[in-house]
Amino acid sequence: MRRTGSFLGLVGLILLFFGAASYLLTGVLEPYSAIHLIVGTVLIVVYLAGSFRDLGELLSARSTRYGANMVLYSVLFVALLVGVNWWGAQHNERFDLTEESVYTLAPQARQVLEGLDQDLVFQAFLEGGHDPTVERLLDSFKTSSPHVKVELVDPELQPEVTQRYEITAYGTVRVAYGEQATTVAQPTEESLTNALIKVTRAKEQTIYFVQGEGEPSIDDAQSADGYAQAKKDLENEQYRVEPLVLIQEGKVPDAADVLVLAAPARPLNAHEIEAIDVYLAAGGHAMILLPPRTGTELAPTLAKYGVVLGNDVVVDQVVRIFEGPALGLNPIVETYGAHPITEGLRERTIFPLTRTVTPGESKPGLTVTSIAKTSVSSWAETNLDALFEQSVATLEETDQGGPVSIGVASTAELEELGLGKGQARLVVYGTAAFANNQYLNTLFNRDLFLNSVGWLGGQEELVSIRPRTLRASRVQFSRDEATAIFYLSVLIVPEILLVLGLAVWWRRSRL
Repeated sequence: MRRTGSFLGLVGLILLFFGAASYLLTGVLEPYSAIHLIVGTVLIVVYLAGSFRDLGELLSARSTRYGANMVLYSVLFVALLVGVNWWGAQHNERFDLTEESVYTLAPQARQVLEGLDQDLVFQAFLEGGHDPTVERLLDSFKTSSPHVKVELVDPELQPEVTQRYEITAYGTVRVAYGEQATTVAQPTEESLTNALIKVTRAKEQTIYFVQGEGEPSIDDAQSADGYAQAKKDLENEQYRVEPLVLIQEGKVPDAADVLVLAAPARPLNAHEIEAIDVYLAAGGHAMILLPPRTGTELAPTLAKYGVVLGNDVVVDQVVRIFEGPALGLNPIVETYGAHPITEGLRERTIFPLTRTVTPGESKPGLTVTSIAKTSVSSWAETNLDALFEQSVATLEETDQGGPVSIGVASTAELEELGLGKGQARLVVYGTAAFANNQYLNTLFNRDLFLNSVGWLGGQEELVSIRPRTLRASRVQFSRDEATAIFYLSVLIVPEILLVLGLAVWWRRSRL
């Protein structure tokens, strides 16, 4: 009977411990806590009532010491957890262990935040003043810079603030930096980062896309070859995007910060080539995207800036399951040159139907870098007739083996080269398809394209890896589900294991 009483006493201590732990952790006297405290107290009273005379002997018994040690270790473990949580509250350090880095801002956002020299204020207008999803997102920005301030506004309690900023919907976030401010109706990391760029940028830059010779339209959102998605992504980063019919205008506007020429279907005439040449010689910045068999008339102009166009098509040998080796005309790029455009870019990009673009002869005042190279299994096929007419490509001695360069960035000090005044910047890729509607958001093509524009326009703070839609790495639970998981994992399961262990010990000790 005494042994049974000892067992009940130890169970009572366990119940009291978990009842008290539940109350301390939740701050609420839930039924779980109340039942444990009551039942635990009753068991201990029963034990004391039946064993009062033998209390001294019991306290010195080996079984009691084992039980007391077990309870002591449990208390110390909980105390350790409380101490770790207290230290974490005092030292604001975050470690993102999720597979897709859900709780870490993309490099572009962090890079822009690092350049802040005054406070950036996020005002979130939330129903009831709270929204866990929005608050968690804004907290990611806040922990990335001491200049970021977050204000949660309940429109019902602060109608004057809501009316002042003309807020009409819950969930709207106002982003303010100095005298500049904008609002975001559907806050995501990408939309807030774009708003951050907008309010911190000193000047809006203008990007002109050459049109008139069959180039992809920047307003074509329907066809795969259109550039409407590129235009949208540029506008999201606060660029002004305009078409330029060069054959009509006769010159590149003085307001052009970057000129883009992509895949002209017809050869450029002498006046168009001269306009591009004059623009570059005046310190212009241009991106030239020339697929195979196009733009050969531009080769002399590009050669002055150290860029050599190949009369070829890059072929990559790919292996398909159950089919063996096959020829691929959409090479994957994983190797990038040391250049601001590709700094931090470690992910893959795809270049559909591309030619080689390689650095030319080095000259004083000219810095030319190959920024994208294909794999070692690729080669530059020069027999274009056999490739396009017979779909046959074979690596011959006259072909250049991989890896081959398909993208080049050039910086020209014009006075030193005797070409003009100032500094010209040029980026040339051997395909235009990598930035069209079909492929721009494939792999990391968008980052490479926008980084190229950012570097050309001197917007180094925009040259980075951007936020993107992530595969879900978290699960949203309701309040009841979260409560059930908490009780099961933190209290109930450990309690059951502890009681079962005590029962096994008690049973074996009787043998």
